[in-house]
Amino acid sequence: MSLVLNGNGTIQNLVAGGLPDGSVTADDIASLPAGSVLQVVTYTNTTQITTTSTSYAGCGLTAEITPSSSSNKILILCHTHASTSNALSSAIFTLFRGTVSGTDLGNAAAEGMGSVYGEGGQTRGMISFAYLDSPSTTSLQLYTLAFKSGNATHTQTAQKNNSKGSIVLMEIAA
Repeated sequence: MSLVLNGNGTIQNLVAGGLPDGSVTADDIASLPAGSVLQVVTYTNTTQITTTSTSYAGCGLTAEITPSSSSNKILILCHTHASTSNALSSAIFTLFRGTVSGTDLGNAAAEGMGSVYGEGGQTRGMISFAYLDSPSTTSLQLYTLAFKSGNATHTQTAQKNNSKGSIVLMEIAA
């Protein structure tokens, strides 16, 4: 089947991967309108992770992306099933740019970017949030979802019962 160039600028019969390398340049991508999604990175984990630490620890969800422009933004979507083992305890989640020793994007808020709080025994819940970051760089960026215990004698869990947790990074054109 041959390609047909229509008079309106469209190409008929073009299949995915049908363009030769170099056909779409960085300048083409840079000219997309503001708000365009330029790239998407997804990482999922189905391994249950627990902690009793009152300091943030990774919960097995990290992803990295390299922005194509320092003015672009990164939209981060996080989701995991969580639980706290006891009443009057909480599993507190936040997002770091970098590792858990990096920049806390939850601004060290008491309840981070989300929490599961126990009342009357084990409590389960879902942590889901979106965050729009401005890393102002074209260097590789690592994002880490982390959690801690509100009480060191109680166990907090992420990806409860090996359920799927995910972190999605989207580069958004400025």
